Amino acid sequence: MVRLQSVIPNRAFIRYDWCMTSGALPKSSAAPTIALALGAGGARGLAHVAVLEALDDLGLAPVEIAGTSMGAILGAAYAAGMSGRDIRAHLLGLLRDRADVMQKLLRARVGRFTDLFSGANPVLIDGEVFLDLFWPAIVPDRFEQLKIPFTAIATDYVGRCEAAMNSGPLAPAVAGSMAIPGLIKPVQANGRILVDGGAVNPLPFRGLVSRADVVIAVDVTGGPVAERAGPPAPFEAMFGTAQIMQHAITAEMLKVSQPDILLVPLVNGFRVLDFFKAAQILSAASPMRDEIKRRIDVILEARHAAS
Repeated sequence: MVRLQSVIPNRAFIRYDWCMTSGALPKSSAAPTIALALGAGGARGLAHVAVLEALDDLGLAPVEIAGTSMGAILGAAYAAGMSGRDIRAHLLGLLRDRADVMQKLLRARVGRFTDLFSGANPVLIDGEVFLDLFWPAIVPDRFEQLKIPFTAIATDYVGRCEAAMNSGPLAPAVAGSMAIPGLIKPVQANGRILVDGGAVNPLPFRGLVSRADVVIAVDVTGGPVAERAGPPAPFEAMFGTAQIMQHAITAEMLKVSQPDILLVPLVNGFRVLDFFKAAQILSAASPMRDEIKRRIDVILEARHAAS
């Protein structure tokens, strides 16, 4: 079974503690329009794939998608026309070859080992080069070429505010959305300096409210993984603190407004950079496939009863 926590009437907040199986949508029911918000969370964001697969199973293409950080990377690929199954296959195939991944990361690196002596970061990654190396070839150059309207959420570093981008060059916007400080270099685009969108909007559902019959948001922020007693290592502390911040921001956002369906997969046991655990993350997220079908089924039945 799945525990449902009702916070506001007619809003379903779903936290996955157990697995359940449900039937498909009634064939006679009219399909609702769906808007999809995919949140930030590093490797935990691979859980978004299960949601995309569920929508494919139902034959429901979102009318709009918004994504932050990892949610932007996967959201753009889905908006380009890839199926959830194709994205899963691409990820698992890519991450199966560690040597190839490491070679690509070295090609995307803008830092140099000599930077250790100048105080700079020797492992800094160029996000646009990273996307060029890791994104599927189907992802186009511009937002306007996507099959589904898509918005990437980044942070305007100088303006200290959210930067929501849905037109123009795609790669700089998504690279800015994923520009985790200390790991991926900031992006200069449209006269702005862009950094990680998780700093201002880790779960970008607010701009989708009223844009579709059903707004689905997937929260993969969670918290840091405590692997041992005592203080965390410096690198762990940096990412763990960011996760705490993003989780706190999301909690405050949900006090103001809520999506129709909030999905929180049980992926807290995975770290931000656990990408080589993709198969385990996808397995942990698998209960969402049936639950999304069940929740949309409930919404359709309610609409049918009201008509």
